[in-house]
Amino acid sequence: MDQVAEKQSGESAASTDYEGLELSVVIPAFNEEGAVRMTVEDVRKHLDPLGIPYEVIVVDDASEDGTRAEAAAAGAKIAFNDVNSGYGASLKRGVRMTQYAYVAILDADGTYPARYLPEMLAACREQDMVVGDRGAAMKNVPLIRRPAKWVLNKFASFLAERRLNDLNSGLRVFRREELIPFLPLLPQNFSFTTTITLCMASNGKRMIYMPIEYGKRVGKSKIRPIDFLNFLILVLRISVLFNPLRVFIPLGLALLVVGTLKLGYDIYMDDLSETTVFAFLSAIMIWSLGLIADMISRLHLRP
Repeated sequence: MDQVAEKQSGESAASTDYEGLELSVVIPAFNEEGAVRMTVEDVRKHLDPLGIPYEVIVVDDASEDGTRAEAAAAGAKIAFNDVNSGYGASLKRGVRMTQYAYVAILDADGTYPARYLPEMLAACREQDMVVGDRGAAMKNVPLIRRPAKWVLNKFASFLAERRLNDLNSGLRVFRREELIPFLPLLPQNFSFTTTITLCMASNGKRMIYMPIEYGKRVGKSKIRPIDFLNFLILVLRISVLFNPLRVFIPLGLALLVVGTLKLGYDIYMDDLSETTVFAFLSAIMIWSLGLIADMISRLHLRP
């Protein structure tokens, strides 16, 4: 009798915790027939007990295997690209199809357990985005890729003016109304998650990290070494768009310091050089460009 009462009490508490919440789960997939069905079933297994409205959308990025059939067999809604368009393009297509107030994304390769979705969804009541932080699990990344990831995270954290624990985690829950306005800025490829992290962080949105376990993927990774350079360029571009003074002021100050040191040397030598004049003019030009970029950014983001 006591066990029945405890069970009913637990179910009542669970329904209260998630009361009023609803979730759309978007899963991009390219040649993931070995894992996509398991991924969809895992999502359903952990969302069904919540008793909330939800949907699972799998976006097939022109797979050449049975990805679409496997996803459909698991009960997911299916969208597809006629040609291979990229990870970001698939996510954008899926997000535009969503009907609920909260949107989750996760990969189809089995690396992100769906058991974290309920807790992340509940946390999103008070946040604009909740990100799965892979933390210690990232130690499984090959040694050759670790320096690139470290540099990228440090650079992005500096530009965003806050610590970004996991820049490109593929498990997130958003408020749909906060995500949709950024879609035109998001790229078609793997930089989608990097970009949305910087968009949220640089635009003052509420964002927290939640520790998760990161599993071993099923199949082969589709990230290429060249993607690090693409990530770096993207971080700079988004930071210039959302926080340009964070880029232009330090650069201008560096040139001003060089010009000042060179001026001191020129005074000592009684000979004003072109290098000194160029350094001061460059600092002024860079600051002017930064102010213009900041003004454009504020106009662009004006409600």
